[in-house]
Parts: sequence; structure tokens; C-alpha cells
Amino acid sequence: MQTPWGELPVEDAHAHLFSHSFFETLRKQQAQPAANVNALVAGLGWEAPPADNAALAARWAAELDRHGVSKTILMASIPGDEQSAADAVRANPERFYGYFMVNPLAPDAVERTRRAFEELGLQGLCLFPAMQRYSIQDERVRPLLELAAAPGRVVFVHCGVLSVGVRKKLGLASPFDMSRSNPIDLHRVAVDHPDVHFVIPHFGAGYFRETLMLGDLCPNVSLDTSSSNAWRRYLVPEPTLGEVFQQALGVYGARRLLFGSDSSFFPRGWNKSVFETQSALLAELGVSAEDAAAIFGGNLARLMAR
Repeated sequence: MQTPWGELPVEDAHAHLFSHSFFETLRKQQAQPAANVNALVAGLGWEAPPADNAALAARWAAELDRHGVSKTILMASIPGDEQSAADAVRANPERFYGYFMVNPLAPDAVERTRRAFEELGLQGLCLFPAMQRYSIQDERVRPLLELAAAPGRVVFVHCGVLSVGVRKKLGLASPFDMSRSNPIDLHRVAVDHPDVHFVIPHFGAGYFRETLMLGDLCPNVSLDTSSSNAWRRYLVPEPTLGEVFQQALGVYGARRLLFGSDSSFFPRGWNKSVFETQSALLAELGVSAEDAAAIFGGNLARLMAR
């Protein structure tokens, strides 16, 4: 892809796979369920995904081609949808990495995680403590982390403010627990599992100071830069996104930052505006071509190498 540093391969560390089964799960949660997935998605003004995950993968591959993106993560965006991510990766393994979401409190959490890593070939375990209302320090999380302690696997932990836009649009309740979302809670866990690589999205989504502290103490934690980062309005004074990048680079360094777009639905497709904004800011900060190549793809490729 063409960047301020010339042509660079871009790999996206944060994109959601809104599969047919994802929307079917949301449909069933509605007080008055839509007639079917197509009707639900039409009400959102979005493009309904095909029921065939390989076809959805082809749609995403064409979108990456259109923008010149080399590869992206596709994250199953609801617990139990790991098969959709696996189908997409299997259909086009040179373009996608697969992540999956698990609720550690579920009785089959360990078996689902083992199967996702070992049988389905997925590479990222996604934990949302605020969403499922558990502590990242809960002992039930430990066996999942032990399964993730292998080359080519990461644990994605959502911290800070959690707002799921599609749930809002559908009028679905989001009874999340913000008391479970402080990245400081991850400190002891990261120290106890030095062979596990953790990724925190959105610079900590409001807990920026705490995220910097965590990264300073734990070299096995990286940040992804995804989304609009509107959480900055919670800080006083409100930093610019350039200032956020500058502080993150100062603590984490360029080898622990992963570019993410937070892309999810069609017809919007790949969220190019996030890339354009962030690449321009990093160029203004004087980031070298070598460091830019790491942030915009090299770091993710290194973490995903098996």
C-alpha cells in the first residue's frame, strides 16, 4: 500500500467478522426478533453477510485487494462463533488470521479454546472481562492462557470503555461491568504468564495512563491503535491523537504497537480513514520508515509467526 514512507505491506490487527451466525445470535436476543438475518441487517442499513463463511471471506479478500491491504485479522465477534472465523481463514489463509471470543465462565471454555487453537488453527483468544462480567485474574482464566502460551498465539484483552455499536442500533441491552475493565488488573496475570503475548486494543480505551504503566512493567503486552479513539474526551486536558501516539511510542516503542482499523461491516468495508489519519500523524511525528513498517504490519506478522 502507498504510505507517507512509500510502499509498505499493511496488516490490520483489528477487524471484526460479522458473520451470518453472529447476526442470527443478535436476532434471537431481540424482544421482537426480526423475521430473519437479512431483515435484521437491512434495518441497520448494512449489507447482509452470506450464510457461507467462505463467501464472506471472499468478500473480505476483495475488499483488501481494493485497498492494497496484505492481510487482516478476522475476529469472531461473539462467543461460540469460532467456526465462522476458522472457515474464513481456511478459505483464504494467505489473507487472514483468525481470532475467537470465549467466556471463561462457560463450562466448556477450556475445551472450546483448545479446539479453536489446536484443531481450527485460530491464533487469537479474545477476552472481554467487562462484557462477560469476570475478573481477568479469575482462576478460570488461567487454563485458557496456558493454551495460548505458544508461538503464533496471542491473547486480546479488551479494557476500558466498551460500547458495542451494533447492539445499540438494535436496541439490545449491554449490561457490562466497567469495574472489570482496568488494565492494571492484567499486570499480575501478564507477570505470571511471561510466555503469553497480550494485546490491548484502543490504547486501553480510556485507561491510557494505566495502560502505559502496564506496558512499562510488562514487555509481553502490546497495544493496538484501532478505531477513532474517542475515549480521549475522558482525559483532562484532552490529548490529541498525535500526543497519544507520542506517549505510547515513548513507553511501548514501535515494536509493540499494532495498527488496527476496527473494520466490521459492509458496505463500509475496510476502514481506510483510520489508516489515513494514523499514518499521517506518525509521519508528522517523524517515525522512521523501519518503525512505520513494523507498526503497520511487521509486528503483527512477527506475533503470528508459528
